[in-house]
Amino acid sequence: MGDDSEWMKLPIDQKCEHKLWKARLNGYEEALKLFQRIEDEKSPEWGKYLGLIKKFVTDSNAVAQLKGLEAALAFVENAHVAGKTTGEVVSGVVTKVFNQPKARAKELGMDICLMYIEIEKAEVVQDELLKGLDNKNPKIVVACIETLRKALSDFGSKTVTLKPVVKVLAKQFESREKAVRDEAKLLAVEIYKWIRDALRPPLQSINSVQLKELEEEWVKLPSSPPKQTRFLRSQQDLKAKFEQQQAQGGEQSDGEDEEETAVAVDPYELLEPVEILSKMPKDFYEKIEAKKWQERKEALEAIEALTKNPKLENGDYGDLVRALKKVVGKDANVMLVSMSAKCLAGLAAGLRKKFGTYAGQVVPTILEKFKEKKPQVVQSLQEAIDAIFLTTTLQNLSEDVLAVMDNKNPSIKQQASLFLARSFRHCTQATLPKSVLKPLCAALIKQVNDSAPEVRDAAFEALGTAMKVVGEKAVNPFLTDLDKLKLDKIKECADKVELPGGRKGAGGGGAAVEKKPAAKAAPPSEAPSKSSGPPKKSQTAAASKVSAGPPKKGKAASAAGGKTKKTSDSKDFTETELSVEACEDLAAGVLPASCLQQLDSANWKERLASMEDFQRAVETMDRAVMPCQALVKMLAKKPGWKETNFQVMQMKLHIVALIAQRGQFSKTSAFVVLDGLVDKVGDVKCGGNAKEGLTAIGEACSLPWTAEQVVSMAFAQKNPKNQAEALNWLANAMKEFGFAGINVKAFINNVKTALGATNPAVRTAAITLLGVMYLYMGAPLRMFFEDEKPALLVQIDAEFEKMQGQSPPAPIRATKKTAADEEEDEGEEHDEDGGGAGGKDIMDLLPRTDISDKITADLVSKIGDKNWKIRKEGLDEAAAIISEAKFITANVGELPLALKGRLNDSNKILVQQSLTILQQLAAAMGPGLKQHVKALGFPVITVLGDSKANVRMAAMTTLQAWVEQTGMKDWLEGEDLSEELKRENPFLRQEVLGWLAEKLPTLRTVPGDLMLCIPQLYACLEDRNGDVRKKAQDALPTFMMHLGYDKMNKATGKLKPSSKDQVVAMLEKARAVMPAKPAAPAKTGGKGSAEASRSASASRSAAASEDVADSKPEVKKIRGGGVAGKKGPAGKKPAAKGMKEDEDKSGPIFILIPNAKEQRIKEEKQLKILKWNFITPRDEYVEQLKTQMSTCIAKWLQDELFHFDFQRHVKAIGVMIERLESETEATISCLDLILKWFSLRFFDTNTTVLMKVLEYLKLLFTMLNRENYHLTEYEATSFVPYLILKVGESKDVVRKDVRAILAMLCKVYPASKVFPFLMEGTKSKNSKQRSECLEELGCLIDGYGMNVCQPTPAKSLKEIAVHIGDRDTSVRNAALNTVVAVYNACGDQVYKLIGNLSEKDLSMLEERIKRSAKKTPAAPAKQSTTEKPQREHPTHPNATFLRKPAQEDPNKLKIMYRTYRIQARQNAHHSEPSHPSIPKEFQLDLDMIEKDQSQVCELPDLVQHKLDELLEPIMIPKPKIRSVSPHFDDLHNSTASTINFVISQVASGDINTSIQALAQIDEVLRQEDKADVMSGHIDQLLIATIMQLRLINSTHLADDRMDKKDIIKLYSCIMGNMLSLFSMEALAREASMGVLKDLMHGLITLMLDTRMEDVEDGTQVIRSVNLLVIRVLENSDQTNIISALLVLLQDTLVSTAGSPKVSELVMKCLWRIIRFLPETINNINLDRILLDVHNFMKVFPKEKLKQLKSDVPHRTLKTLLHTLCKLTGAKILDHLSMIENRNESELEAHLRRVVKHSGNLSGMKGDRGNEKMGLRTDDRMSKAKVSDILSEIFKKIGSKENTKEGLTELYEYKQKYSDADLEPFLKNTSQFFQSYVERGLRMIESEREGKTRIQTSAVIPQHGSDSGLSGSNEELKPAVYYERLKILRQRQGLENTSRQQGVGGSDDEPQQRPAISSLLSSKPSVASSTDMLHSKLSQLKESRELYQQEHNSPTHARSASPATNLDDLKKRLERIKSNRQ
Repeated sequence: MGDDSEWMKLPIDQKCEHKLWKARLNGYEEALKLFQRIEDEKSPEWGKYLGLIKKFVTDSNAVAQLKGLEAALAFVENAHVAGKTTGEVVSGVVTKVFNQPKARAKELGMDICLMYIEIEKAEVVQDELLKGLDNKNPKIVVACIETLRKALSDFGSKTVTLKPVVKVLAKQFESREKAVRDEAKLLAVEIYKWIRDALRPPLQSINSVQLKELEEEWVKLPSSPPKQTRFLRSQQDLKAKFEQQQAQGGEQSDGEDEEETAVAVDPYELLEPVEILSKMPKDFYEKIEAKKWQERKEALEAIEALTKNPKLENGDYGDLVRALKKVVGKDANVMLVSMSAKCLAGLAAGLRKKFGTYAGQVVPTILEKFKEKKPQVVQSLQEAIDAIFLTTTLQNLSEDVLAVMDNKNPSIKQQASLFLARSFRHCTQATLPKSVLKPLCAALIKQVNDSAPEVRDAAFEALGTAMKVVGEKAVNPFLTDLDKLKLDKIKECADKVELPGGRKGAGGGGAAVEKKPAAKAAPPSEAPSKSSGPPKKSQTAAASKVSAGPPKKGKAASAAGGKTKKTSDSKDFTETELSVEACEDLAAGVLPASCLQQLDSANWKERLASMEDFQRAVETMDRAVMPCQALVKMLAKKPGWKETNFQVMQMKLHIVALIAQRGQFSKTSAFVVLDGLVDKVGDVKCGGNAKEGLTAIGEACSLPWTAEQVVSMAFAQKNPKNQAEALNWLANAMKEFGFAGINVKAFINNVKTALGATNPAVRTAAITLLGVMYLYMGAPLRMFFEDEKPALLVQIDAEFEKMQGQSPPAPIRATKKTAADEEEDEGEEHDEDGGGAGGKDIMDLLPRTDISDKITADLVSKIGDKNWKIRKEGLDEAAAIISEAKFITANVGELPLALKGRLNDSNKILVQQSLTILQQLAAAMGPGLKQHVKALGFPVITVLGDSKANVRMAAMTTLQAWVEQTGMKDWLEGEDLSEELKRENPFLRQEVLGWLAEKLPTLRTVPGDLMLCIPQLYACLEDRNGDVRKKAQDALPTFMMHLGYDKMNKATGKLKPSSKDQVVAMLEKARAVMPAKPAAPAKTGGKGSAEASRSASASRSAAASEDVADSKPEVKKIRGGGVAGKKGPAGKKPAAKGMKEDEDKSGPIFILIPNAKEQRIKEEKQLKILKWNFITPRDEYVEQLKTQMSTCIAKWLQDELFHFDFQRHVKAIGVMIERLESETEATISCLDLILKWFSLRFFDTNTTVLMKVLEYLKLLFTMLNRENYHLTEYEATSFVPYLILKVGESKDVVRKDVRAILAMLCKVYPASKVFPFLMEGTKSKNSKQRSECLEELGCLIDGYGMNVCQPTPAKSLKEIAVHIGDRDTSVRNAALNTVVAVYNACGDQVYKLIGNLSEKDLSMLEERIKRSAKKTPAAPAKQSTTEKPQREHPTHPNATFLRKPAQEDPNKLKIMYRTYRIQARQNAHHSEPSHPSIPKEFQLDLDMIEKDQSQVCELPDLVQHKLDELLEPIMIPKPKIRSVSPHFDDLHNSTASTINFVISQVASGDINTSIQALAQIDEVLRQEDKADVMSGHIDQLLIATIMQLRLINSTHLADDRMDKKDIIKLYSCIMGNMLSLFSMEALAREASMGVLKDLMHGLITLMLDTRMEDVEDGTQVIRSVNLLVIRVLENSDQTNIISALLVLLQDTLVSTAGSPKVSELVMKCLWRIIRFLPETINNINLDRILLDVHNFMKVFPKEKLKQLKSDVPHRTLKTLLHTLCKLTGAKILDHLSMIENRNESELEAHLRRVVKHSGNLSGMKGDRGNEKMGLRTDDRMSKAKVSDILSEIFKKIGSKENTKEGLTELYEYKQKYSDADLEPFLKNTSQFFQSYVERGLRMIESEREGKTRIQTSAVIPQHGSDSGLSGSNEELKPAVYYERLKILRQRQGLENTSRQQGVGGSDDEPQQRPAISSLLSSKPSVASSTDMLHSKLSQLKESRELYQQEHNSPTHARSASPATNLDDLKKRLERIKSNRQ
């Protein structure tokens, strides 16, 4: 017992888990008592047992288990939370209870299952029981079947879903166990009770004996349907009703109950679909076209057999339907027609809604075929069309039916009417709206008067059926023209109609209504206005007169009043015309005798007296006895409307108005007077009265009818005044009556006639009328008048513009007889506002053309032709037909099928054209488009999966255009949309989901079929494609908004467990952001309340945004609070509340509560509240934050912050930004909560919110920094990790802001504490996040040193180094950069810190460290001070420590290039001089370097070098550049995409990226066997290079923080790369003209850039450029380079902004090219060059050219032409083929002149001679010009900078003009100057003659370098090194040469040029000038050796030293040394 005492002390829940069964038994007993004792179903006590209940039912001890089951049952019955345990408990019951031998256990198990069903968990229970049917233990199977049977018997088929049960039922009949079979039989009987014959088809497969037994049992069953005997918790009202009936004996069950228990399961749903398309005979399509009817019959028999399957698999039945349709329409054999119709009926029945796509094609054919007389055929056709009707809607078929209603063949009319009658039976009031019913009734009324009795009878039947379905009230307005006899006949037919399923029609009990006392209708002035204006009270006014009850009853009562009124008046409406005698008798009864006698008196006074009597009589007459028709006929009696006296006429017209107002005035009466009124409407004296009469008739007979009659009568006569005034009256009447019911079509033609009238008054009146109509109709009205003359259109548009923005006035009149009806309609139908056309779409009014006859078979075959050109022709024709017709009917023949085929055309242009046609079709067809949605709309969705973005965009535009016309309903119905989403195409999925996410929130209701898309939506949530996942997540809340969370959550049951968890988490998230459904229009507050006014669309939309937004919180409360929200008037309270809220908003938004934050921190530490730490925020976190915020944040702001609508969040953040400065202290006090709320926003997907969040955070952290506030640990941990999530955002703009915030964060929170958060961020799966975090880590180490690495540098570095081996390039690079930052901070120690790395990773790191442009800082302290300001300006592109941008997309290269070119044109010239000079602090301070390095690098080292070694050969090490790009070794195998990628990196904004890319390309170019892979990419490479040059010029050089050595290195790489490229003639020739032009411009711009002088080694770059230009000139395609230079020259001369030096250099290049012409003339395309010269001369004719400041351009052009003429002679004139209008060209004339004189040129030889020839202008050159040129040259010689250039020019001038006289210029100068000039000229001469071949003079000047006169190949190198030495001398102050412009030119440089990669891998040369000298001298050795081999004198670096030897060098080095010491 000791043990017992132990467990006895335990609490109940612990006893229940005890290992002793007795303890458990005791626990269960106590639990049972406890469960029965707890009264509150939501008590927290229940929660303790949630996890134990399964153990209760699965207890291993049988005794304990029994008690456990009882306790479990009590728990399920009483606990609110029991539903959560359903799955596990029922599963336990099935496996562990149903197999027990004790009957009691089984019984309790079943009770538990049934109790779970009662608490609304039927589906889960059913799923578990069905799983139990697969159990191997037959006892379990039997128990499961029995439980299912009991559940069905108790709860009925609505609660227990029968479809899954029926599916597995047949299998149970095959069981070996008799018990299972017997139980299955009992279940089958029970199911049969509920669904009757629907069960037969699924059980056809079972054993015939069993089936027979079942049949016998079924027969015994009672015919009355069974009833639900047990009810769900939500069905307590039904339960009460049921118990009441039971108490009364259960006998009085009425029809309603029967309806409730009607068949819930459609037999069709229980069937498995059969696939028949593959089973069709292979030769079916040949046979069906066969000439023999027997073969056609065979084909149809095969199909008929297949279509007998009751359910068919969905597929493409288009071809089959077309074949069958053809047989129906065209086959002469009626038997085959009948068979074909049966097949169509079978298809329609088997496919159901899926057949709807084909319905529109088939129905017209069937209707036409009703002309057949044979009953057999007619019957088959009827069956077919009836089956087809069930697959679609009447709305879709109405056009086709209306089309045959006017057919001449009575059989067709009869059958069409009968079809309508049968169709109406299947309709309800909702599916048979007025818009559909009205045109059908109009057509049927015509048939009621048909001569053929069968047609009349059919029409009566159809109208009777319609009346039965929608009620008399809805049909009567359309039957006003029928007499009483016919109306009675229709009512009689209505009474006979029996609707399927025993439904009662809306018209039932019409007679009863008539017996009720008639309520007095509201007078016309009080009639409800149907337009905008003040809120109206007429509705409630009318209601209160009828009933003293509450306002809600008003509608019904007034409706009843209206109803009786209508019935009593109906005879007046259809008043028969009376004879004149009858009228006189009636009039005599009510008028004085004298009055009648004097009516036609000859004396006008008597006639006037008669009229006065007449008027008095009418005024006093009672309405009921007034014979209106008789009175107006008396008025019309002679003289009638021909009355000559205006006073009499005025009186007469006034009396007409009185009669119309006071009597029961019918249309018959109106016809008597209208003609006369219209005739007088234009009369000056009587016009007013006539209009008054017309208005009164409008009130009596409805304005639409009156307007139609008046306008047609006015235009039937020729009096323009009457026409104008009739239109003016109508315009005014429309304003008074509103636009409701106006039939625009009826008088639009008359308005068009008026617009074309000669009388201006008529035109003006017509335009005024159109203005009024525009108020109501809007833009579509203009469509009617597109064809009018432009001048008229301008006037119409002007009138429309006046009306723009105005809202229609409130109607002040209404049609008397329909006022009550309208009021009722208003309450019920929610039509459009009165401003619309009475609920009708304006588009319906447009006159439409039927183009079906133009869609010929020929056109359709064209569109489907094999040849794409013919297909295009066909599409063009179709487009032309549609655009010509403007507005078309829905009948477009075979066009939809033809276009559908083109939507998957292999030719994308045709796909796009087809989409354009479909857009056209949408605009032209309007709402009729609906019937084509299935056939043509969904193929458009398929196109959304196209790989080309432009095609997808076109498809989306088309889709939107279609949806605009059709609405969304048709798209969401059926399985089509889900079928589209099943396609595993990421493009299609993301487009469709994006579209749905946009459209669904705008819908109030959606078809239930939307649920079919849910499995696909869930699949998309886990799609491999990130964009698809994102779109699916965005769409999730919009789906949930319509389907509800529960349904969607239930749908996750079919997912795999792993997927389910993820999806459920997303559903939870979506639930929080689910948008509210849009409010129903025109239904605000109680139905009878004054608020329920209808405003016009204009005024409504203006207020909509506010109203909807403000109502959303209320909506939520109503939903949560049940009915409470609906009670009471909705008028004043919300308004008052709104005002109150506005007042509140003025107060502070944050409330300062002392110590509140500390309290929150304390609570979190003590775990009293949830710690703010999650992967995705759950509801409990949000609720907790909401609770915490409620105390310290304004209530209205909290509502905004936690609203479902993201726009509210944006609004709230906006307010927080505004108040940030004014509420600083309070903001800081709530900072933890603010940051937490913002961390939630990081999980939103809406970019607008995110950008607003980041904007606020930047301002917040700026403020915190200013206030010197430091974040607490608590605040940081609840915010920073979530901020870091966003650093991996795909949008660059977001990442940029996040980085800026992180930079600011380090000012208010220690960087060493931010570091661990970033380290955590590097573990993310998102590669962008990893790379950005690594970059940030690098920045922290850069900015704050190694101390920032927490917990220890070694640990951190090891984790960072892991990422060097990452798959993602950007992550690898970021990791390498971070480690390099560490290397910069602590040198080689980095290798110890990072630990062991793989060989590959280590080599990458070493390479990166070598290449790193960063130097080891000389003074660390200094570095940190310069770095810190950088952190403070994160907006600068390089602010975050020159972070690496994302890699450019190679495909964007060309577009970028174009943009660069446009910018270059605008900026290139004038922006160059404006670049700021480099600030002093960024220049290399050589003195500092010398001082610092003097201790380290002793100069005696220099002396140790024996200079004799200079003469020994030197080996240049081969460059190693493997690690740059591991994949580049095998470049010859690599694809073009690799090259594209590398080339795209050349243009990168990041210098290192660009250098790496250039190195990789250089490596390829230097290997002859690999270089050919670059072929085809030359232009691309050059474009990238040009872009990089521009980038350096515009950005890098101007950026003071950029290390200039990096820029020089980049320049060196570019130049080296280009030199390699242009050394290979084959590749160089691939460069195109445009690219060469830009390249030359870039290079020349670079040479003229003055900033390069200030940069170390800048002059060397310019020297390389000089060399490169020569290479380009020599090795490019000569035609391209000449063209490029000519176009460039033209551009530079046209542009005034740039430096004139650019054009000078371009011309020098042209001169050089001219010298090459003798060798290259045979390779040149002369035609192209002459065309370019011609274009140049067009821009610069001879005269304009001579006006330029310099004559050099003119001379250059002439020289070029002369040279070409000399080399080709007269043949040159044959090369002008590309010039249009040769005769007008200056060029031809010039060439002819030159060719004539070509003899004079023949004496000149050699290049120089050739050049002289080109410039032989001395004979013609004036002395003044010679003087100008020479004075210019002497100026240059006299200036310090240009002296050398001047001497060279003078030398050349003397060579050209040997007789030139220099004396005048020299005589005034000093002797020293003269001797200097002579010496200079001699030196130049000796230099030139010393060369092996005569070289040309300068090509291109170089800045900052002396003129290196070009040597031959081998001579260049020494000159380069001498030059470098000279620079060093200058730097040491040993030489002070001024910057001189010189010339350089050379042929190929030696091939031993070191590769760029060696430049990269060498250590940066920072140390000192002596180190630099060492390297220069070693290079000099090599060049010296080359020089000696050639035995040539060196090229001189300076003009002053003709010979320089090694001794001289030694002396200079000595001087450097002494200077150092």
